[in-house]
Amino acid sequence: MKPQALVFDAYGTLFDVHSVVQRCDGCWPGKGAQLSQLWRAKQLEYSWQRSLMQRYAPFSQVTRDALAYACKALALPLDARTEQALMQEYLRLAPYGDVPGALQQLSGLPQVILTNGSPDMIEPLVRASGLRFDHVLSVDEVKVYKPAPQVYQLAVDRLRLPKEAIGFVSSNGWDALGAKSFGFRVYWINRLNAPVDGLSFQPDAILESPGGLPEILL
Repeated sequence: MKPQALVFDAYGTLFDVHSVVQRCDGCWPGKGAQLSQLWRAKQLEYSWQRSLMQRYAPFSQVTRDALAYACKALALPLDARTEQALMQEYLRLAPYGDVPGALQQLSGLPQVILTNGSPDMIEPLVRASGLRFDHVLSVDEVKVYKPAPQVYQLAVDRLRLPKEAIGFVSSNGWDALGAKSFGFRVYWINRLNAPVDGLSFQPDAILESPGGLPEILL
């Protein structure tokens, strides 16, 4: 069955979180890539820890805390001005090159973002990108992070469709399998050619990039 609507993860799927590397490198030459990788890893780790501890904080705070940790771990001095400049980079992350074209080809289907990003992060980012979506949904509504099932339920409630009729697109393997466990049809954008996590679930399709979605779905 073809999906009746598409729900997209934002960070790492539509928007390149590592487009911050250049700015990081400008602050600490030669350290940009390393900082970006650790910043992202800690950002995700904090979101999972906070969910398990039931200590929700908005993704903007999680992202700021992860940046502070990464700088301490790499012995990079971080003042308030540099911190704010790097946080601003998250409001203008670059979309992956094939994303706008793929979304345009799929414009006959309702398109929704479902993201860990808090409204103060995701809304400016979507506006700056020029991309258009029918809805932008944030985990902030339920105060827990993906892959908690109640996050995916947000899309079901907003679209008023059965979960089996919704296609979910993510480049994050843990997110893709969380959505599959919930009951969505899942299209994993496996940019790094990674193996599927051993959680007894399989995506419905594995693609190298969002550019392959129109061929599958149309």
